[in-house]
Amino acid sequence: MAEAQQYCTFYVNGIHLGIEVLKVQEVLRYQSMTRVPLANDTVSGLINLRGQIVTAIDLRKRLGMPPRPSDKQPMNVVVRSDDGAVSLLVDEIGDVMETTAERFERPPQTLVGPARDLFLGVYKFEGSLLLVLDTERTLDIEGVKWVEEPIH
Repeated sequence: MAEAQQYCTFYVNGIHLGIEVLKVQEVLRYQSMTRVPLANDTVSGLINLRGQIVTAIDLRKRLGMPPRPSDKQPMNVVVRSDDGAVSLLVDEIGDVMETTAERFERPPQTLVGPARDLFLGVYKFEGSLLLVLDTERTLDIEGVKWVEEPIH
């Protein structure tokens, strides 16, 4: 029997995305953030997560999608990286989904643009697809260092 894998899912611009549950630290409602002057365009700002400074990346910008409507607040999916916690700003939180490797396929050829290199692959479900983000590549933004520092 194939080993089941679990994914924390969310939506960005109507697209169903997921990250392995073990890489997710927590999911939060919108948090006020401090802008970072001269930061890479994908960095929306910094949030204070119980005394830790966490960088927030706008997944819409990272994936080359149109901006979020101004009347919608993003949600935070805080992921663990080798360099500390980073928040991914998403449109809507989905469910935790469980699936098996038998459903997994490489990214489709129709996937183009900057997003193509950020996906590990896709799981096919009846009536839907779940695109799996490569968190390491998603967080690999030129000129951005992920440092988790305590606030004194």
